[in-house]
Amino acid sequence: QVQLVESGGGLVQAGGSLRLSCAASGRTFSNYAMGWFRQAPGQEREFVAAISWSGDYDYYADSVKGRFTTSRDNAKNSVYLQMNSLKPEDTAVYYCAARRSGFPALSVSYDRESAYQYWGQGTQVTVSS
Repeated sequence: QVQLVESGGGLVQAGGSLRLSCAASGRTFSNYAMGWFRQAPGQEREFVAAISWSGDYDYYADSVKGRFTTSRDNAKNSVYLQMNSLKPEDTAVYYCAARRSGFPALSVSYDRESAYQYWGQGTQVTVSS
């Protein structure tokens, strides 16, 4: 299995940037697709971004497209979410998640919580206006 530990959350002013990190451990980490989700107070958890196990494909929610970028470094067992041009509505607890290879394909399931088997503890991101 995969264990995930997140870091990098904090308080930032609107228009600023943060980079979240997710450190993973596990024998098959490089074969896991990774996703980012967030949950604001009183809201359901929503998809933010995802990246394939190879790093060749990534996906983004419309709300963050052009502002956020996810990447991975399998040699370091780490996944990152670079968040630029942050807005107050980005305030949420951010979670990283791991998905083992399987069916359905990532391309049609990347935005579904049920497609991911392992989750980090979450890290708070607060964007002030």
